[in-house]
Amino acid sequence: MKTILRNTTFAAAILGSAGMAVAGSIPGMRGHDHTGITVPDMKQAVDFFTDVVGCKKAMSFGPFADDKGSFMQDLLGVDPKAVIEEITMVRCGYGSNIELFKYTAPDQKDLQARNSDIGGFHIAFYVDDVAAAKAYLDAKGVKTRLGPLPVKEGPAAGQTILYFQAPWGLQLEAISYPTGMAYEKGAETVLWSPKNPEK
Repeated sequence: MKTILRNTTFAAAILGSAGMAVAGSIPGMRGHDHTGITVPDMKQAVDFFTDVVGCKKAMSFGPFADDKGSFMQDLLGVDPKAVIEEITMVRCGYGSNIELFKYTAPDQKDLQARNSDIGGFHIAFYVDDVAAAKAYLDAKGVKTRLGPLPVKEGPAAGQTILYFQAPWGLQLEAISYPTGMAYEKGAETVLWSPKNPEK
């Protein structure tokens, strides 16, 4: 099952290609292409992102390994004997993509990071109505946290949020700010929003 990869094909697939150069940034940086997540069960993860969240599967590929050398360590900083069994890319509405990895590795750990842990993270999805999102998630049996919570003060005033959790523990968020946020008035830089994908 293991495929020995001895060229840069995988590196190109992971890293993408450069675009237009901008002063004071990575040359050619245009924006956020995807977030990569390692999951314990690929079918479970794909089912969750497609059947619950509403993303669409675009492609799957793999496996990738190097039985004799250190390619995996050199490219990805993982154990040389690590195997990527499968990679699946999903597209989520008008936002960036999510790349799901199914790994096996001799030193693999199950981190289950919280937002307060160094290296912890979450993925936020813009929705039109956080209350409707909560009702939907609750009906699907998805674990949700306190909320919808409207933010009424400070630069983020105008947004409403709700945290929820994938079956394997990944932290996610539903967020909405239909009339914008307070910081936008007079801001030199306004955050990109999937509600206005053309901007």
